[in-house]
Amino acid sequence: MRVLGFGDNIVDRFLDRGLDYPGGNCVNVAVFAHRLGAEASYLGVFGDDAAGTLLQEAISAEGVDLSRSVVRAGESGVSTLQVENGERIFLGWNGGGVTVRDPLVLDEGLLSYAAGFDLVHSSVYSRSESELPKLAVSGALVSFDLSSEDEFRTPEYLDRVAPHADLVLLSCSHLDPDETRTLLVDAVARGASIALATRGTDDAIVTDGTVTVSAPTRLVVDTATIVDTMGCGDAFLAGFVVSLLGSGWRHAAPPSREQFAAALEAGADAAYDQCFVEGAFRHAAPSGEPVALSEESAAASMASVQAHG
Repeated sequence: MRVLGFGDNIVDRFLDRGLDYPGGNCVNVAVFAHRLGAEASYLGVFGDDAAGTLLQEAISAEGVDLSRSVVRAGESGVSTLQVENGERIFLGWNGGGVTVRDPLVLDEGLLSYAAGFDLVHSSVYSRSESELPKLAVSGALVSFDLSSEDEFRTPEYLDRVAPHADLVLLSCSHLDPDETRTLLVDAVARGASIALATRGTDDAIVTDGTVTVSAPTRLVVDTATIVDTMGCGDAFLAGFVVSLLGSGWRHAAPPSREQFAAALEAGADAAYDQCFVEGAFRHAAPSGEPVALSEESAAASMASVQAHG
């Protein structure tokens, strides 16, 4: 199995710990997939600052190949957060830095490289929407994380992304089961082959428009043992896709009900294990210089509070 994370990387700055951790949705999925036995690579843009160095060294130390990524002059993305009762609460970010401001465009060489993977994963934080049509015809399966914000659930946005995605992931901890299923059905109707919803401590749900399967999460009995929940959703996705790929999921071989059920269980196991990990995948360093937060920070912070409230 070969998995490529394409898009965002970021440093997660825990203010209550005074530590910076490497992360980012696409980085995390690649790292977690590798830990689960897949061959994994990451393709994206790193800043040329200390945070960018931390990211590169940590990702490489996890056995994820970076050979086709690039370093560009500019600041790395930094998000600020803190942990309250085991839950990570986002306080803001600097807009994603050069990674988001000047993302990779898939030329013929990079597209050929991406086509060599079984699955390419990207996200709403990667500014990769324009590249999805290229990936969709590359031969690789494409997964895309739609996060939890309403702006990424509008008909216009879903119509832009869903037709080019074999799997979309939506974070739905703030929705009830009926609302979640309605959203998943809409994503499939707009073109996604499979839509998956994680719902915090409630049942996860997946559908391909014909088969719908739900499964409970693995709850931590003693919540005092939770280190933090950073990366749990990414871990769930990695466990889910590695399970499906391992069972034979390909364009010409859509998953069965039994394969979906096994993948949901694998995702729940991976998310459970992630609760006991510092940051996304450790490799902490003392926090760097303060960063200027973007104008989106207040809205992002409010969305985080609502999602975890």
